[in-house]
Amino acid sequence: MDNRDDTAVEVAKILLDVRAVAINTVNPYVYASGTISPIYCDLRLLMAFPRERDRIVDMLTSAITETVDTAKIDVIVGVATAGNHWAAWVAKALDRPMAYVRDAPKEHGTQQRIEGGVKSGQRAWVFEDLTSTGGSAISAALALREQGATADYCFSIFTYGFQRAGQAFADAGINLVTLCSISTLLEVATAQGNITGEEEHAVREWLRKGPIVATRVDPAHP
Repeated sequence: MDNRDDTAVEVAKILLDVRAVAINTVNPYVYASGTISPIYCDLRLLMAFPRERDRIVDMLTSAITETVDTAKIDVIVGVATAGNHWAAWVAKALDRPMAYVRDAPKEHGTQQRIEGGVKSGQRAWVFEDLTSTGGSAISAALALREQGATADYCFSIFTYGFQRAGQAFADAGINLVTLCSISTLLEVATAQGNITGEEEHAVREWLRKGPIVATRVDPAHP
């Protein structure tokens, strides 16, 4: 097991310990993207656990330094809203400016979408907490490119590992780096007794078939 495997297992254990993972095979969840899923990961819960939160920031920072020369990073950019706090914590750890990208331009004031003063020519690294379809992160990176910045990397804590998402990042010329995949999470959850073998099988079947998108997103769902 290499360092990346160790990191993935540690992140999985943290997510399970803080109960950031819920599985319901009878009444599946609907993501903001419209994806219907038997598993839902709410990484926002990590904000309430300082020790675990700081440990994940350490691992994100290590993933960056192992991937790129930090001297080539001009600004850390969060994907609003769930990626903002991670971007802020990582920016502080790396002593870099921080900005964020809204999902749409604000309707008042300067009506801008990018907050934090990203300049043309800057090299921006995008952060989100969880990668499902990849749409939000890719949209943020493209917005940064329209501003004249370079945005070729996206970092996240957790990914569902959809092939379609991986292809979307590749097509956009964006390198996706994640700390933990759903496969590792399921392995750890089953080994620890957090989920049953039947639940693991149901989630893996969902992954095998690929994401199903609802025709209508119920706002009552996550």
